[in-house]
Amino acid sequence: MNLYDILLVNLPNELTTNIVYYILITIALLLICAIANFIAKRVVLKFISKIIKNNDYMWDDILLESKVFHKASLIVPGFIIYIFAAFYNDFQPIMQKVAVTYILIVITLVFKSLLDALDTIYRHHPVSKERPIKGLLQIIEIAIYIIIGIAIVSNLINQNPIYMLSGIGAVTAVVSLIFKDIIIGFVSGIQLTWNDMLRIGDWVEMPKYGADGDVIDITLTTVKIQNWDKTISTIPTQAFVTDSFKNWRGMKNFGARRIKRPIFIDMYSVKICTDEMIERFKKIEYISDYINERAREIEKYNKENNIDTELPINGRQLTNIGVFRIYVLNYIKNNFKIYQGTTPMVRQLAPGENGIPMEIYAFVSSTEWAKYEEVQSDIFDHILAVMDIFELKVFQNPTGNDIKLLQK
Repeated sequence: MNLYDILLVNLPNELTTNIVYYILITIALLLICAIANFIAKRVVLKFISKIIKNNDYMWDDILLESKVFHKASLIVPGFIIYIFAAFYNDFQPIMQKVAVTYILIVITLVFKSLLDALDTIYRHHPVSKERPIKGLLQIIEIAIYIIIGIAIVSNLINQNPIYMLSGIGAVTAVVSLIFKDIIIGFVSGIQLTWNDMLRIGDWVEMPKYGADGDVIDITLTTVKIQNWDKTISTIPTQAFVTDSFKNWRGMKNFGARRIKRPIFIDMYSVKICTDEMIERFKKIEYISDYINERAREIEKYNKENNIDTELPINGRQLTNIGVFRIYVLNYIKNNFKIYQGTTPMVRQLAPGENGIPMEIYAFVSSTEWAKYEEVQSDIFDHILAVMDIFELKVFQNPTGNDIKLLQK
């Protein structure tokens, strides 16, 4: 004689028997589930955690932190409910459907935690910066949601999942419209990864979106960039395929950063060097050899060609801007903070309304922003300070002080 028969004999009618029976069965089910959950979490999980913490592997610690084992333990009550469904007589199919739905939901949560753990484990390897997999994992996650969602619906309506899958073709257009950004983002993410266009840690500039900083995350639909002011720009992944952007990775790999900046010289300060200027320049360390050699060469040329040098315009002569250009070039070459694997240049560009641009082109032997700016500033501080020795003036637009001087 089972429990139901015992209750039926001792209770006044069948309705009362059914109510009491289902209440007792439910209480017993909840009690068994609570005990099973307690054993799973307090005993089994504690034992697993102890084993994981006592070994030297990193991946299992991440699985533990991502709560993969904790969520997996939630499946146990689902199996207990499914087994107990047989005690619910006429309600057995409903209870089994509830149990299967619960188990499928828990499996979804386990897969979600597992994918997060895989991403975290992968990020601990250097290759993750070159080949991020977060976008791929998100695609897998979406696929899992779709598959389990179909399984849950099939279970609830007693329909074979194959018949439901056959009907997906009819709604493909709608799904494509809803998930358009995700699909485009996925394709763009594949292009970025396959062509090695973007990695986590790259310094990129994208003026269209006001982004200038380090890539901190690449997902299925967006790329996050932490700008230098510590703000974060979130840009659609597809924008890195359709729009232009600058990636400074090559500069970092090279190990040096370029200086390419002009100084504007007032054209009215350019002149032919006098004998007194030449004698003064011979005392300057970086150009003394150059001045002596050029002075002998010019003197020999002018004598051999019987050139009257009483007027400076005749024959070959040194100019203060030419000597200054050589000085700056030698100064840069002798700067130990300049990368020696490249050829520095000091070149004169086409004159314009702002005077004569003299451009300094060199590479600083550091890609660190602060150090780069420090070296660049030191070089230009020195150049600006010594220009007066060469009797050159920096061009700048008139200021209020200039106007006051003219009025005196």
